[in-house]
Parts: sequence; structure tokens; C-alpha cells
Amino acid sequence: AGRRAERGWPRLRQPWRALPQNGARGRRCPLDAESPSFPPSPPMPGYELPVGTCLDMCPAAERAQREKERRLHRFEVVPGCRRDRPRADPQRAVKEYSRPAAGKIRPPPSQLRPPSVLLATVRYLASEVAERTDASCAEVASFVADRLRAVRLDLALQTASDVETALVLESALAVLLAVVARLGPNATHGPVDPMLLQAQVQESFGSLRRCYALGAGPHPRQATFQGLFLLYNLGSVEALHEVLRLPAALRSCPALRTALAVDSAFREGNAARLFRLLRTLPYLQSCAVQCHVGRARRGALARLARALSTPKGQTLPLGFMVHLLALDGPNEARDLCQAHGLPLDGQERVVFLRGRYTEEGLPPAGTCQILVGNKLGGRTLEDVVMAEEEDEAVDRPTTEV
Repeated sequence: AGRRAERGWPRLRQPWRALPQNGARGRRCPLDAESPSFPPSPPMPGYELPVGTCLDMCPAAERAQREKERRLHRFEVVPGCRRDRPRADPQRAVKEYSRPAAGKIRPPPSQLRPPSVLLATVRYLASEVAERTDASCAEVASFVADRLRAVRLDLALQTASDVETALVLESALAVLLAVVARLGPNATHGPVDPMLLQAQVQESFGSLRRCYALGAGPHPRQATFQGLFLLYNLGSVEALHEVLRLPAALRSCPALRTALAVDSAFREGNAARLFRLLRTLPYLQSCAVQCHVGRARRGALARLARALSTPKGQTLPLGFMVHLLALDGPNEARDLCQAHGLPLDGQERVVFLRGRYTEEGLPPAGTCQILVGNKLGGRTLEDVVMAEEEDEAVDRPTTEV
């Protein structure tokens, strides 16, 4: 709360971004609630979904209940309070996800946050939680993913206009992509399930793309997020088919043209073009594609092994590998080669011997500082997530795909 005041941010009860206010409830954009049983019960004839009235990130009733049951996360307690008696901080507590079930009573409007508060909640998660340095990336990702899931559920249970719905879903998805990308190669060893996070990202893309398809808009960032969808599902025939079915005017936008170019290079196995394109991607797009970098590097190394391996062995400078595969230095190049059974000649060259190349387990993920981490360029995650448009200073290919 103190940091928000110092930065001059609006109070949490005020929308952080202007939303369309037409005096009406707006057109309903159907969303899934991430459960096959949603909605919990069929609405009565003539029933209209309510408009949320809760102006806090977490309803007071839930704060009191979780405080009583000692289910508060350490990110949500009043600083300095006793560990054996944690107290909820209204400025830090965020509504947790509660799975809808058949026969479950719909929450009243007082338990639902309106779109402006949902946007403020996403902004808080991006600026205050995702940037924490006193917690592991896995703990942060687990907390943020759960609270963003609750944001999407609140949105699905109330009336909101197309534009309001898209703004909330876009911001929530951007934060989720960023915190998942920050997990790094050791995600399986932390308090988070990578498969569950992957499922939540896909569900978020599904909700947002349905909103685009069923709503009138305007949606200024649609091309960006359709491109993110393709980059996250790089190499997927279904994802490519969905993108190619979009209107030609949308496909001609720079963000989608770039995503299509990356997908084409990935499918062709053109490592030089692929990693050249990946170097130019903005931060959020790099977060989306990061999960495919290890597989792309393995494929490129396998092709080099087939082309260069001889009985006596041919050598290749590690510096060439670093440049070709956008690695974070010679040490990462050595680790990549040794993980695939390729011997080294000193500290500067790799030897391609016939029959030595092997693939065991998942490809090394790498640190991806060049391809992802360094692209923030002094900006905060909040700056990236809440941007109206992409940074036009980043070079993008303009050729037709």
C-alpha cells in the first residue's frame, strides 16, 4: 500500500484504466469458468447475471473467514504481526480461487469484484507480488496463478461489456505468462505444478479468444494476443489453423506477422532464422515462446550432429554455437553439448564424433537471459503488462509469411 501511495497510483477502489461507462450493464461476453460443471446451476428464465459491488481485492467476509481458519498466505498478512496470530491486510489480501460445483449457490454481488477492481487487482499482482525478491519464483507463480484464476471466475459470474472483459483477460494473461516464464528450469522442484500452470495459460487463451470472437470490440491488443497464442503453441497445427482463419486485416498486423514468421522458421527447422527472430521479440512475446526454446536448440544441435559428425570428429567453435542458438555464453554452450553426449576439445570447441550424439530426457531449458530476461530494459512488469500497445522500437520482420 505504501509503495502504491509513493508512486502516485490511484486508490484501489478506483479503476486504474478508464473503462467504458455507458450506464448500462453492457453486452455479456460468455466465458468458461475453468470447470466442466460451470455454471453451477442453470439460471432461471429471465435471470440476469449481477454486477459485482465488492470494492476490495478480497471481500471482507472471505478475509475474516480465512483469518479465522489461518488460511492466509504470507503475502496477505499485516507486516510485523505475530506468526501464531496472522491478521489479514485489506490492502494486500487477494481473493483466492474457489472451484464452482454443481448445486453451489452463486455468490452475491457483494462477493464479486467489478471489472475496474479486477483490473486494479491484476495491477497489484504485477507490481507488488510478481516483483517480490523475498520469495522464490515458484511461490510467487503459485500465488499469482491462483489469484488470477479467481479474477477470471469473478468475471465469468457477472455482467461485463466486451471491452471490459477483454481488458481484464488480457492483463491477467500477460501477468500469468510472465510469472510462468520466470520459473526457469527448476520449476518442478518448487511448490508449483508446471502442468497445472500450462493448463491455466491455455484456459486463459481460450477465454480471451472466445471473447474476441463473440464481442464487437474494439480490441486494440487483439493482434498482439492472437500472436501470443501462436507463439505459446509453437508448432501446433491446430493453433496455426486457428490463426489463419482470422480476418486478413488482423493477420496483416505486425505482431501476428512476426508470430507467423517465428512459427514458420520453427516448423522448417531453420535455426538461424528462428533465433534471429527470437532475439527481436518484445518481452511478453519472448515469455510466451520460452517454453519452446530448449526443443528448438536440441533440434538445431541434432541437425548439426548429422551434418558434421565423422569417425575422426569435426570441431566447431563454441562461440559459433553461442551466436547461432542465442545462448547465454560459452558455459551454457558447453552444458548443452555435454548434455547430448558431445565431447569438448579444450574449453573453446565442441567435437562432433559419429555415434556420440544422444538425447535423454527433456532438453535443457537454459537461463534465456538474452532471449527473455534482458528484454525488460529497465521497465517493470507492470509497465509491460499494462501497456496499451507494443513497443514499436523493436524491429519486426515485415515480409509476408
